[in-house]
Amino acid sequence: MWTLKPWQGRFLPHPSTAGERLRAYAGWCDAVEGNTTFYATPARETTEVWAAETPESFRFVLKLPKPVTHEHRLSAAAFAPLAQFLTAIEPLGPRVHALWIQLPGSFTPADVPALSSFLRRLPTAYRYAVEVRHQAFFDDPAPLEAALAPFGVEWVPFDTTAFFAKRPTSDAEREAWTRKPRMPLRTTALTGHPIVRYLGRDKPGETAEGWQRWVEATVTWLREGRSPTVFIHTPDNADAPELARRFHDEVRARVPDLIPLPAPEPVGPPTLF
Repeated sequence: MWTLKPWQGRFLPHPSTAGERLRAYAGWCDAVEGNTTFYATPARETTEVWAAETPESFRFVLKLPKPVTHEHRLSAAAFAPLAQFLTAIEPLGPRVHALWIQLPGSFTPADVPALSSFLRRLPTAYRYAVEVRHQAFFDDPAPLEAALAPFGVEWVPFDTTAFFAKRPTSDAEREAWTRKPRMPLRTTALTGHPIVRYLGRDKPGETAEGWQRWVEATVTWLREGRSPTVFIHTPDNADAPELARRFHDEVRARVPDLIPLPAPEPVGPPTLF
């Protein structure tokens, strides 16, 4: 996501093209969650623009399309839309940090053999990460961890515990209250490239208070030689780029040799003085 309307004129230039907005976003953060690819596979010409507007070090974590994960549920029929998707994202090259396999809440431990069969057939050119939403996986994580281990696949936690800790106080929080999953907390990394999705509150102070466990986890992972990617969300996401940089600053205060984020370019109109 790099085209949120409240960001325009604040974090992103306005007016601007989609490519210009992505280039500006890449000045704020060095990774993006590719959630839109779940709903539609982008045209190859589109991903060529994405590649042109970002440095090779930029990280795209792209969600596999809905037909692959939710409609065909990783069956043999999923490989035709998967092949179309992989062809479309080829121009991104090394920018594809991971392909994100978000599974529906109806995907249970009984479906793990289907996941194993799917992972076995995936091209090894990409890194993969799985997000599950069924409570049974959290009650007993061992079977899923055992299924992911042979393929070096990460388990993506979606931490909503801070958000659901108290009742909503804004329209955006009330909407998110009905839509977001109540996921158990999980802070275990399986690979050298953990990926975290964190949902805070609309008040920045409450969001920062809730992410302290992830500051600790990220510092630990970095000291272990891992390369984590952390995505910061709030119900309205209005301050997300700024909050992401604040999170990075807190981690970097503990790990001084962490590479700094890029310096954002000014987005306001030029002045004569």
